Amino acid sequence: MKRNLRFLTIILFSLACWNAGLATAQDWVHTGTNLSNPTVRVAAADFKPVGNDPQTPALKAVFDATLYSDLGNAGIFDLVSKSLAPQAMPGSPQEIVLSQWSAAPADAAMVAFGAISATNGRLAVYGWLFDARNTANPQVLGKQYNEAASEDMARTVAHRFADEIIYRLGGGINGIAETRIYFVSTRSGSKEIWAMDYDGQNQHQITHLGSISLSPRISPDNSRVAFSSLGREGWAIRMYSLDLGRMVSFPGGSAGGSNLSPAWSSDGSKIAFSSSRSGDSEIWAADASGGNLHRVTSLAGPNVAPVWNPRTNAQLAFVGGRTSEPQIYTMDQDGSNIQRLTDSGYAVSPSWAPNGGLLTFSWNRKYGPGDPGGQDIYVFEIASMHWLQVTHESGSNDFPSWAPDGRHIVFQRTIGRHAQIWTMLADGTHQQQLTLTGDNSMPNWSWK
Repeated sequence: MKRNLRFLTIILFSLACWNAGLATAQDWVHTGTNLSNPTVRVAAADFKPVGNDPQTPALKAVFDATLYSDLGNAGIFDLVSKSLAPQAMPGSPQEIVLSQWSAAPADAAMVAFGAISATNGRLAVYGWLFDARNTANPQVLGKQYNEAASEDMARTVAHRFADEIIYRLGGGINGIAETRIYFVSTRSGSKEIWAMDYDGQNQHQITHLGSISLSPRISPDNSRVAFSSLGREGWAIRMYSLDLGRMVSFPGGSAGGSNLSPAWSSDGSKIAFSSSRSGDSEIWAADASGGNLHRVTSLAGPNVAPVWNPRTNAQLAFVGGRTSEPQIYTMDQDGSNIQRLTDSGYAVSPSWAPNGGLLTFSWNRKYGPGDPGGQDIYVFEIASMHWLQVTHESGSNDFPSWAPDGRHIVFQRTIGRHAQIWTMLADGTHQQQLTLTGDNSMPNWSWK
């Protein structure tokens, strides 16, 4: 337990601005906002409707609910409950009475508020963030938006405003409200690639191949999805262009054997994947266009599931099978300097944190006959070789993927025979189930 508490403190310092689930590790620092206190207490006022357009009430309801949810999901705020907030709906700086928000029971340090209207098919939103305890110079943020009037756009504008607030109060780290999660779903009758907003909204099918597609990986510029798919010639790495709305060529991804688990470098210039074209599965790499294909590993046993260090693109983590059970390894991009990270059990599905110092993966530490364990998600600090178990619930937990803010992880949880997609803060708290229909697996969080 002492080891886990110590490592939780390391995570909090390394990622800056996590809201830890343990009372002994809740001190953290906001940078760039002149704040050095624990979790900022933020209130989100319902926005004031302006005008008589019949669209306004519905758009306001979507906007208010989305903004409140985004701030609650951020993981860095103590969000004031709606039941404790004043009933006032200030629509401008001249209308807000800060003492109503800073006093009990709201006791807010910051308050978001504004006005919303729909006019002639256009949505106008004016939003502010005020320091509720600085009456002399309260404004922290002021934004205005003018977009087409639709519920989808009301959600999008709320996401944008939430991300601005998160950026200002969260140490200059971009929010994730406009990011997406790509995953595999069976709900169409075959395993296809799907996508959804970070909060589980807007779930929709991407591919329509009528086969088995696995391991989607979105490119850093959000333009293409690489994945492995079973076709006439076996398992191949395939590519779908989101810009063009169709499959595009990826030479070298299907030259014999099983080709699985693609991974993008953070600059978008390279893709690594596993291939058995030379015998045992080894790690291969190519340019993003599929050229300059070369083998990276020549090791005993299968070597699969590569992932680049996103900070340097000079290292890869992968799953190696040279021992009796799969373990997590790292190596330089040319296959040298191989280091084993896990020491026992059954460890798979590595994902590298945006800061380059942490890995998350799925690990059954007590795997083996007569010594039952559980498949859970772990966070591992590479420099210290310390780890923290972040899931403890029933079921099998696998395929973790970091959010670009380094504060959240998406993962697959299987209970019984059904797999679903969940998210959580990277300390294991604030777990939320995102998918409900069909079997949903292998999530990948977009880069931005």
